[in-house]
Amino acid sequence: MISTPFPEFLKRSACILAEGAVIERLRRSSGFELDPHIVNSAFIYDDAKRKAIETIYRQYLDIGFQYGLPLLLSTPTWRASQERTAAAGFASRDINADNFRFLDALRSSYGTYAQNVIIGGLLSCRGDAYQPAEALGVSEAKEFHSWQAAKLARAGVDFLLAATLPALSEATGLAAALAATGKPYLVSFIARPEGTLLDGTPLKDAVSAIDSAVRPQPLAYLVNCTHASLFKTALLHDANASSVVRKRIIGLLANTAALNPAELDNSAALVEEAPETFGQALAGLYQELGMKILGGCCGTDDRHIRALAKRLAVDSVSYDRKQ
Repeated sequence: MISTPFPEFLKRSACILAEGAVIERLRRSSGFELDPHIVNSAFIYDDAKRKAIETIYRQYLDIGFQYGLPLLLSTPTWRASQERTAAAGFASRDINADNFRFLDALRSSYGTYAQNVIIGGLLSCRGDAYQPAEALGVSEAKEFHSWQAAKLARAGVDFLLAATLPALSEATGLAAALAATGKPYLVSFIARPEGTLLDGTPLKDAVSAIDSAVRPQPLAYLVNCTHASLFKTALLHDANASSVVRKRIIGLLANTAALNPAELDNSAALVEEAPETFGQALAGLYQELGMKILGGCCGTDDRHIRALAKRLAVDSVSYDRKQ
């Protein structure tokens, strides 16, 4: 754990670089098969697989270090719920804590820069993130996700991150599970360009509903698995967004494909855009909309994060000088 509490870390940072894709890169190029239940969460228990995932995380750490930017990493625990961990045969291991310790050790190897690296304990919905009809109800979601939330919180993560959420009901229950741990936490949706979640809930209603229902509230909100152009359209939508949304949503972990979620889910081939195009678009969100946390999701790798970091390192200095 870093010495600075995450709320203070967030407040003092002009912008924070976030990691790019991890799971997708392992699927595309590592040569290793992902577990059908827990995806990449057990890679740390196999020497060759551990090396593959370490290489990816070190690339992101090296980029943050090179450009002197605060860096956000998330644990490889996207699917490490109690249900899935048991189904994968790892019920006897503390897989969530072990993944945090793995990342924390990598962070610590960067000396004084380690204090600029924040680690979030990552969770997601129970079912398919592209199928809002599979979402759990509020109370069911709170019960389902409480086990993993508690495991990550006890392990010592700096904050909790619920990501790739398609529906308000499960997002609300998940937020309640995270809030119960006492850890600061962020909630991240998939957004449609018309300014809604995948279940059709307007962003302004989703943020308002969770902020009203859960105590303590999320520290802030993110959007992930959404292209920068679609995110900007969603955030500026006249009917479904609002000034509150633009204040409470503080970042984007972006795809490289300007496809809507249904198109992306059904795409047989990876759709990429040039790293410089990606970096320019995301850095623009920092300058134009004040987005503070910026990183990558589907289609991104170290090239995209490097292009983004290069622009943010310049833009953040320029922004600070204006203040």
